[in-house]
Amino acid sequence: MEREKVQPCVRVAGPIIVGGGPSGLATAACLAARGFPSLVLERSNCIASLWQLKSYDRLRLHLPKRYCELPMMTFPAALPAYPSKEEFVAYLESYAAAFGVCPVLGEAVESAEYDEASTLWRVSTSSAEGNREYVSPWLVAATGENAEEVIPEIGGLPDFQGTVAHTSRYRSGEEYRGKKVLVVGCGNSGMEVCLDLCDSGARPAIVVRDTVHVLPRGALGWSTFGLSMWLLRWLPVQAVDRLLLLLARLLLGDTAHLGLRRPKVGPLELKAASGKTPILDVGTLSKIKSGHVQKQCCVGLQVFPALKRMTAKGAEFVDGRTEEFDAVILATGYRSNVPSWLKEREFFSERDGLPRRPFPNGWKGERGLYAVGFTKRGLLGASLDAQRVAQDIERCWNSEIGQ
Repeated sequence: MEREKVQPCVRVAGPIIVGGGPSGLATAACLAARGFPSLVLERSNCIASLWQLKSYDRLRLHLPKRYCELPMMTFPAALPAYPSKEEFVAYLESYAAAFGVCPVLGEAVESAEYDEASTLWRVSTSSAEGNREYVSPWLVAATGENAEEVIPEIGGLPDFQGTVAHTSRYRSGEEYRGKKVLVVGCGNSGMEVCLDLCDSGARPAIVVRDTVHVLPRGALGWSTFGLSMWLLRWLPVQAVDRLLLLLARLLLGDTAHLGLRRPKVGPLELKAASGKTPILDVGTLSKIKSGHVQKQCCVGLQVFPALKRMTAKGAEFVDGRTEEFDAVILATGYRSNVPSWLKEREFFSERDGLPRRPFPNGWKGERGLYAVGFTKRGLLGASLDAQRVAQDIERCWNSEIGQ
């Protein structure tokens, strides 16, 4: 009662969904299709803020659009196989409109906890209008795996005299034209940023600390991902991995001498075990080959091993090499922020902010708590979980009214 005197308390008829990205929209749409209302809370001033506010200009879907559709709505047929970020955002806006999903924007969730006395979830928020509390029997965490930037601790980085930026602030290589840029991180974003820098007249280098799988984005008229999904219908994961690696060797050659050593575990098996996504090459590898041949890196892209430390003018690497740079871009990814606001420690891990139960069982917790967008399987995984959550809430609803 004391809390309700301090801030307005709103009883929500359906589930409270935290996050207005694809996961939250998909969950709300699946509920709406079954006739159930919901409340979507989004801290930013737009839906899909990661795509709209924190992505580079040339970003496209890394997988074909058919594998990135949300439940019950396909992409327009006229769109290319790999839609741009603007096309994807337009799809999400049309999706929300089609299912009547209207997130409350600019409403940041500060905390969410289960109240044993009322058997309700209490969600406290802040916005420009002030603080508010929402209550509901159901809570869906849909902020996803990519809610907060990961900024690693790098020795000497505060002493570096050049510019430092996370990829969430990177828009185009034009602002780095003519500069030597060190990209730290070799996932799909890091590789694509390097390609953009090369195309914009910058002189990039990339840090590849660990082993990594590089696969062609497409082959034989198929997308590599689509081919993998088809093969998995008939063959075990290890057999499909062997075929993918053979295809990569034929189309891309041996990458080890370029500083891109492959893991001992195959790409699909590694993805299932750790969530580490293989790199789908969109042209970066040819730049690396050029940089390998032209040692001064006048063209192309150099590969360096792990950083030892940053210096005032550049970087020192674990193999003893030193190099000067004008700028550093941290392509070090994102992480879940659930532990910062959800007061629950059984379902979600405090260490990484992900459900403790592995896929496909990480979507449902206890006492009306759910998770969508934490499968490490992209939009396809989020869509599957959204449908499961809506089905389960419908079941609970019907059981409570005796149907």
